[in-house]
Amino acid sequence: MKTIQFREAVCEAMSEEMRRDESIFLIGEEVAEYNGAYKASKGMLDEFGEKRVIDAPIAELGFAGISVGSTMGGNRPIVEFMTFNFALVGIDQIINNAAKIRQMSGGQFPCPIVFRGPTASAGQLGATHSQAFENWFANTPGLKVVVPSNPYDAKGLLKAAIRDDDPVIFMESEQMYGDKGEVPEGEYILPLGVADIKRKGTDVTIVSFGKIIKEAYKAADELEKDGISCEIIDLRTVRPMDHATIFESVKKTNRLVVLEEAWPFASVASEITYQVQENAFDYLDAPIKRITTADTPAPFSPVLLEEWLPNAGDVVKAVKEVMYVK
Repeated sequence: MKTIQFREAVCEAMSEEMRRDESIFLIGEEVAEYNGAYKASKGMLDEFGEKRVIDAPIAELGFAGISVGSTMGGNRPIVEFMTFNFALVGIDQIINNAAKIRQMSGGQFPCPIVFRGPTASAGQLGATHSQAFENWFANTPGLKVVVPSNPYDAKGLLKAAIRDDDPVIFMESEQMYGDKGEVPEGEYILPLGVADIKRKGTDVTIVSFGKIIKEAYKAADELEKDGISCEIIDLRTVRPMDHATIFESVKKTNRLVVLEEAWPFASVASEITYQVQENAFDYLDAPIKRITTADTPAPFSPVLLEEWLPNAGDVVKAVKEVMYVK
């Protein structure tokens, strides 16, 4: 095992796949000459050249559309958005073309494409640069949505996403690119649609994904001091969702808290809550609690931003409520 940063894990995944398959190329703003806005493509231009690592103009709709069209010619593009907030400019190509080509062509045209980049809040970036759209994309049949929380998962899942014959939304975080973690020296691939139990427990299940799961780890450490054992499930893939792992955990712990860095209305947490009450209701000993951002645009003020975002204290409070302890 070796210890590398999250950005290095992303770069390794893309580079290894591009060495394996010449039909793969990377396109996006500043991915080439600048080595990526967050240095996730460092050194790739030197290795693969300007025809496979392509600096695009500030025109997300344009380079997303070109990339989707290129899949019909046998290519497997990786499209980097500097932030998924900017993906809204190109969302027509993602939703109306990438997600639907296979069905509308009667299976003649698969669309093996990965759209990747940062999601959710990254500090004082303001309301238009701090949004999480996992639930938006997951609402679209034909798209797979992946949100890793650490370098090991990021590399293994990204390699799987690149090899997948369907479009994959691969969502990272600006605040995780510098995170370090152990990654195997050799090749490995993690299957899409399989959640991971990061911490085993017996009293309550906490389901989360992406960088906000770190708050669950902090909360679990604090709760352990009070004798409360938390089982933490990292979804890793939002769609397809690994319902079975969640159900089995709830059947064991009889309590569920869902932590998500997104607005509450029609959230991923809402879907999990529905699925559990539909399929594991008889095992619940308390109402399900969900923790999300406040239902407002993201504030710029650091004081307000701290209140807007979920934190470990929120998780501790929710867990104690479902445990009926003070």
